[in-house]
Amino acid sequence: MKKPKKYKMKTKKALAKRVKMNKRGTLKRAMAGRGHLLSNKSSKRKRQLRRGALVEGKIAKNYRLLLQPGA
Repeated sequence: MKKPKKYKMKTKKALAKRVKMNKRGTLKRAMAGRGHLLSNKSSKRKRQLRRGALVEGKIAKNYRLLLQPGA
């Protein structure tokens, strides 16, 4: 009798392109609002948008599952 195949979970590449994991395991993402219409925004606002933000809470937990290279 054949054994059932075990499939590895693939990394979600769409998420991997948007989020980076630090050494501590926290997830870093880019801030929204820097894509277009930048002439309306003040220099201060654009400068603050350059900084990244952390993904927190339940969303971070779900993202970690999706980023595992093989589960």
